[in-house]
Order: sequence, then structure tokens, then C-alpha cells
Amino acid sequence: MNSLRHRLRSERGAELIEFALVFPVLLLVVLGIVDFGFLFQRMEVVTNAAREGARMAVLPGYTQADVESRVCNYILTGGVPMTTCGPTGSTVVTVNMAFPIAVPSGTPMSAKRVEVVYTHHYLFIGPMIGWFGGSLAQVPIKGVAIMRDEVQAAGP
Repeated sequence: MNSLRHRLRSERGAELIEFALVFPVLLLVVLGIVDFGFLFQRMEVVTNAAREGARMAVLPGYTQADVESRVCNYILTGGVPMTTCGPTGSTVVTVNMAFPIAVPSGTPMSAKRVEVVYTHHYLFIGPMIGWFGGSLAQVPIKGVAIMRDEVQAAGP
């Protein structure tokens, strides 16, 4: 009888029940960290792709199609998943070849503006945030780079 009373008051297995209650929250936090890590990696690749496109756009002899191709190749090489590149795909590259800028001396200069918009699809957290009324299934990531031409624009 004494043994039965001891077994009923025993706390064996309490750690297992506590772990079972805490584990889903811990798993959500860890997978959220991993998912946001992928988001920041993709944001860096998109930003650097815009810089690479702008750098190429200011060089003489390159067309808008060359710049768009270079940006798309940079994104693919960076490990960012995408279906196609261009206006119909998940990555949109916009190149403005005649973007006037003003410098402190007042002399007008021309520049090239490259904008890359990538729509990121979340892996894990997006669907779970929907349970709480949020919407993180798709987040657009935009990388914009502006570089000036080294050749002075013709003055008025």
C-alpha cells in the first residue's frame, strides 16, 4: 500500500510533459530564425544584384538586355530560387538608362538606375502567421542601385 501511494505522488515524467508543452514553441522560434535568415540572405543577393547591374549599366557598350541578363544570372548564382527572370517571373528588373542627377557643383550628370524586385515566398512561418490574422506569405524584396556615368552629360 505504501508503494502505491509513493508511485502516485512521484514526479517521474514531469520533465517529459513540460518538454512536450515547450517543444512546439521552441521549434517555432528556431524555424523562424532559420526562415528569417533565408529572407536576409535573399535580401543581400537582390541588393548586390542591383549594384552589379548598375555597375554594368554605366559601362559603355552594354544594353538594357545585357544588364537584365547580368542581374538575373547574379540572382541565380546567389542561390535565390526563382522560376523565370523578367516581368513575367518572380524577379522584375527595371533599368532606367537616362536618370539625371544633380551634383553639388551644379553640373548636371547622367546616371543609370537599376531596380530589382523579388517576391520572397516564406517556407514555414508564413502559413502559421495566418492563424493569428497576419499575412507573411509573400514579401517583396526590392534592391535599388544608382550609379553615375563617368562621362559628363551635355549641358543645356
